[in-house]
Amino acid sequence: MRSLKTYLVAALAFASLSATAQTKKVVDRVDQRTVQELDHQESIDHFKSHAFLTLQGGAQYTLGEAKFDKLISPNVQLGIGYQFNPWFAARLQANGWQSKGGWNGFCATANSAPYTNDYKWNYVAPGIDLMFDLTNAFGGWNPKRLLSVVLFVGGGANIGWKNDEALAIGANVKQLDNYLLEYLWDGTKVRPFGRGGLQLGFRLSDAVSLLLEGNANILGDKYNSKKADNPDWYFNALAGLRINLGKTKTTETKDIYRDVVVYDTIYKYVEDKPIEVKKEMRRDVFFTINSYTISDNEMRKVEEIAEYLKKYPEAKVVVSGYADKGTGNARINARLAAQRADIVVKTLKEQFGIDESRITYDSYGDKVQPFEENDLNRVSICIAN
Repeated sequence: MRSLKTYLVAALAFASLSATAQTKKVVDRVDQRTVQELDHQESIDHFKSHAFLTLQGGAQYTLGEAKFDKLISPNVQLGIGYQFNPWFAARLQANGWQSKGGWNGFCATANSAPYTNDYKWNYVAPGIDLMFDLTNAFGGWNPKRLLSVVLFVGGGANIGWKNDEALAIGANVKQLDNYLLEYLWDGTKVRPFGRGGLQLGFRLSDAVSLLLEGNANILGDKYNSKKADNPDWYFNALAGLRINLGKTKTTETKDIYRDVVVYDTIYKYVEDKPIEVKKEMRRDVFFTINSYTISDNEMRKVEEIAEYLKKYPEAKVVVSGYADKGTGNARINARLAAQRADIVVKTLKEQFGIDESRITYDSYGDKVQPFEENDLNRVSICIAN
């Protein structure tokens, strides 16, 4: 009997010591999770092929025997082209107005002193140019670049007419039995030509650029009515505009996210019994498609958030509105997400008396999808802490 009492006392003492040890044991536990939050958006431009117009005017110098200023004539050029990629385009163009020639040593009469006579005729030269943008080819495509340098080569047909002044000179020297214009032509003449040139483009906007262009054109030795046994040349200096037709680029908006650590629950264990210090509350208030009305079942969740805020006067709540990406479009979904956040905030304030200073809210449209299942993203997520 005495032995039994001794064992009972020893057991009670051990239990007491264990309880004392448990009373002194204090453990902190922190539960956490990592979520992605929209940080910012980046815009990325992509080249888009497009058509364009060129409207230019300037002056022409036709190689000949007269003084430089006597061989200058007006010139215009119209073109329509297509920019296939950032560095290559093709242009159909028509260049024309006047060309001039000169005869050094011309005599008006048999005994008169020779002088240099000049004459003019009209022409139009339709053709095609292959255009190579050197800045984009070597420096990469940049839609905001202020200056572009374009090299082009091409050719076509030069159509000349109204050579009346050269014909009059030819008739006069024939009467005087003097040197003849051996390649004198009448009516309308069509001759092939080749050309090359350089173009500088100064960007004024996405649609319009200022152009400065110089080109050199080569034809056979019958263009200016004189025989010289070498090709005839004329050179054009032009200024004008390039007008892009349609969009020259597309813009992609990319969402950039950051990882955010959210702390859910903090417990302290005293005497081996958990005592809640403060626990974050999350409630997901779901909506039906194309709606921002809180149903009766979901209203209970809003009420629970309000009760939590009243229990912890220092706590605040963050309300985030979302819309599902599977229906609607970005504009409609942005509006729905904002309305879903607004109705929860309005209910907390007006129906449950929560002060506005304790509520933070935002909306993300369909840019952020918190749930894998599409329909669950018609939601306002409320996190109180």
